[in-house]
Amino acid sequence: MDDDVERAARKVRDVEQAVSQHVARTGPITGRASSPDGAVTVVATPGGPPQQITVSPAALRMGPHGLAAEIMRIAEKAQRTAASRLRHALERVVDPRELTALGFAREQDEDESGWRR
Repeated sequence: MDDDVERAARKVRDVEQAVSQHVARTGPITGRASSPDGAVTVVATPGGPPQQITVSPAALRMGPHGLAAEIMRIAEKAQRTAASRLRHALERVVDPRELTALGFAREQDEDESGWRR
């Protein structure tokens, strides 16, 4: 049993090192999404808060509640894009089945209009 635990620990260390090296080469993984009219744009990390929110003067016509709802919708889309990019990046160094087992679901990409590909 100790051999199994040691093998598993070694594999975790190897994967951690490979992922760290890959991220160091590629830089931070983010997702960008915009509303169809371009009035709201959000840049986010996978599962993290928005890193950047850009609101055009035209977006102010939505009113506070409409604008808040649109920002939340676009932020969620940006996070999904970032999560998809993270999984794609990790698939280069980790077996995709292991990513699925760890909870990194494979999602369909969306285009800028929100259509799934």
